[in-house]
Amino acid sequence: MRIITCDADVAEGAAWLAEQDLRWRDALAQCGPLPLRRKPDGFAYLLNAIVGQQVSIASAAAIWKRLEDANLVTERAIQNAVDDDLRAVGLSRQKMKYARALAEAGIDYVALRDDAPEDVIKTLVAVSGIGPWTAEIYAMFSLGHADVFAPGDLALQEAAKVLFDLPERPKEKAFRVMAEDWSPWRSVAARALWAYYRVIKNREGIR
Repeated sequence: MRIITCDADVAEGAAWLAEQDLRWRDALAQCGPLPLRRKPDGFAYLLNAIVGQQVSIASAAAIWKRLEDANLVTERAIQNAVDDDLRAVGLSRQKMKYARALAEAGIDYVALRDDAPEDVIKTLVAVSGIGPWTAEIYAMFSLGHADVFAPGDLALQEAAKVLFDLPERPKEKAFRVMAEDWSPWRSVAARALWAYYRVIKNREGIR
């Protein structure tokens, strides 16, 4: 299992992609150096992801600050909190349920670092409130796996449509198969497509 730990790892993956297809080379030339995008791992990061579901970035940030201020960002704290505590910081009834499910899941986050990506994803999606996208992003950025992709991501789909001149955005299942060609650097391919999405969004006014 290759783990991305530094900018040099990302650059290595980008160089590999550029050698495979001239379209990657062109996209990377437009995007410039790709970001590392490593994030912390553990309970708090996944709780933060749950908080951010289906709300604006600003709203998610405000709720998360209230959770931090109330010291409600650990498994024990969520387990001990009553509904009024969680409601006071802005969690909906559904997100209270998801937060408690995560706190009760008993995930060994340290051991998860040594698991294969498919096992990480399987462990996480078993928790109510965590879907494939969140699990894949966690494996990609919190654990640094080099060969993970998130085919359900709309920005990745749109970028691939433009870069590879597809008639429409690839559906998740087909996109997952398409991404197999970018192994063992699928996480870098995702970084490249997100960067390319920003380029085409600015160029073509995509929303």
